[in-house]
Amino acid sequence: EALGSQSEHTTTKKGQQNLETKFRLYTDTTESSCQIFVNQLETLEKCGFNASLPLVMIVHGWSVDGILESWIWKMAAALKSQHKRMNVIIADWLVLAHQHYPIAVRNTRYVGQEIAQFLEWLEESIQFSRSNAHLIGYSLGAHVSGFAGSFINGTKKIGRITGLDPAGPLFEGMSPTDRLSPDDANFVDAIHTFTKQHMGLSVGIKQPVAHFDFYPNGGTFQPGCHILHVYNHIAQYGITGITQTVKCAHERSVHLFIDSLLHEDKQSTAYWCNDINTFNKGLCLSCRKNRCNTLGYNIREERLPKSRRLFLKTRAHMPFKVYHYQFKIHIINEIQGKPIDPAFTMSLAGTKEDAKNLPIPLVEGINGNKTYSFLITLDTDIGDLIMIKFKWEGTPVWENIWDTFQTIIPWTKGTRRPGLIVKAIRVKAGETQQRKTFCPQNIDNIHLHPSQEKTFVRCEDRFQKQNRK
Repeated sequence: EALGSQSEHTTTKKGQQNLETKFRLYTDTTESSCQIFVNQLETLEKCGFNASLPLVMIVHGWSVDGILESWIWKMAAALKSQHKRMNVIIADWLVLAHQHYPIAVRNTRYVGQEIAQFLEWLEESIQFSRSNAHLIGYSLGAHVSGFAGSFINGTKKIGRITGLDPAGPLFEGMSPTDRLSPDDANFVDAIHTFTKQHMGLSVGIKQPVAHFDFYPNGGTFQPGCHILHVYNHIAQYGITGITQTVKCAHERSVHLFIDSLLHEDKQSTAYWCNDINTFNKGLCLSCRKNRCNTLGYNIREERLPKSRRLFLKTRAHMPFKVYHYQFKIHIINEIQGKPIDPAFTMSLAGTKEDAKNLPIPLVEGINGNKTYSFLITLDTDIGDLIMIKFKWEGTPVWENIWDTFQTIIPWTKGTRRPGLIVKAIRVKAGETQQRKTFCPQNIDNIHLHPSQEKTFVRCEDRFQKQNRK
């Protein structure tokens, strides 16, 4: 079976003088390129291909209009802007991609074969090692890249494949040989940005297909691409605005990767986690034993026996990086009976900046004596956290309820108004891995009531002040 498919592949190659795929070497920062033809060595020289430099090949996806999309040129320019010099080639398979989707899907294997043939020719003619090749495939192009990796002759593999929101329909749930998989290169990474399902299908593939699979914002949808924005897009683009909304979340994978090239000082960290709900509780911000990694071009390459799913939050626009914090708050509810569901906010003071009035995303009511864990993200680097102001956002309604509680329930604890006691706030910063515990600044008045705010300082700072007294 395997031999049969291999010989069929060889026959296809020999009968193919003119490849359908055009290999365009990107030449400068404008939208221009120089075409390299397989078996025509002089085109390598004419276009300026440098065999001593690595090769990055950009592989586009399904085409609606038959033209190369603008992101391709942006990515090529971003790659060329790196300190590390490289050859950048655009694999233009528009002729085969500008078809009805099922036909374009069928063509992905064929294009994969042509890319494999191109890399084999480079190896045979100018001794360019396939391990120095990095294929970056978007949507259908991710699977094309996977097929190139599985079709290439010999035991050595392509160096790296990056799948940018690999296409879902007709690939989801397929065997590893029928889609992008970790076996297709020495290292495979994937970014999933539009796995939101509609009638059982999603535009991007949901299942892991790489050594490291990144799911920004859970992978289902992306900030700034909300379905409500479809109306803005329709106003701007006419009825094709619906396509723009789909494109926004799907193509976000591309812009996250470009972002990693353009903003070296703002690399996004992602964290290994079972699912988005656990991540949203802040329970996965660990970098121990390589549990975190960098999204995009500068990823730490590590072959794993099993795909690893990593999660992160991002902003709605470039640079996409946010700073992740886990907050664990120990609260005692002195009101016996039903849990209460108050709205809290926090203001954070850091050594570089402050962040004010952040809503606290508690998913359950406050009951008894318990620690609550949640994730907070900040768009800016506030430096080291030095103080937290924790506020119960009371409304007049809340205060009336609270006053009623005071009168109808006979409190046994003297004249003190019962309330919530916030004992301690423990914070872990994902990006720095620092942990800090914050205690109430005023230990004589630790009860919190509606509309009140309490200040928390680092526990060691408070103890030092007490000792000085």
